[in-house]
Amino acid sequence: MKKEDTYQLKFDTYSSIDELDQEDRDLLLKALEVSEQAYAPYSGFEVGASVLLENGEVITGTNQENVAFPSGICAERTAFYYAGTHYSSQKIKSVAVTAKSRNFEVNYPVSPCGSCRQAMYEYESNQGTPIKVIMMGESGEVRIVHSVADLLPFTFHEKGLKKY
Repeated sequence: MKKEDTYQLKFDTYSSIDELDQEDRDLLLKALEVSEQAYAPYSGFEVGASVLLENGEVITGTNQENVAFPSGICAERTAFYYAGTHYSSQKIKSVAVTAKSRNFEVNYPVSPCGSCRQAMYEYESNQGTPIKVIMMGESGEVRIVHSVADLLPFTFHEKGLKKY
């Protein structure tokens, strides 16, 4: 028997970064700053991410492209994997994602790609607490989602794959 369901996503939208609380604003500004270090010679799309850990430490990452396109890595995963390696006992509170382009103005919130959403969800699931996702372009509106799971409602999460 067919059953129809709906999925609702709740998020906050701010008209500018100036409306955010200090912690979220600082995290976004850090992501904007680090986006300058992105290695994006092919796409010209420079992404910065900053991750706030529960101890107050901020980890940053940028996209790193490669001539063999699948070999690159996104800013979000760069930052999350660094945090997981060097701060494995710390929970991630939030992540800010921004982007700019050498070819056009990015004045809308940029959201993580599907691969990043899945990787970020695994961190959220393992730590047992939500990770806030703060998204912005180089200017314009800011969008905040209060859990990675909200960005990827049908996550791949087969617990049976883990061997104990």
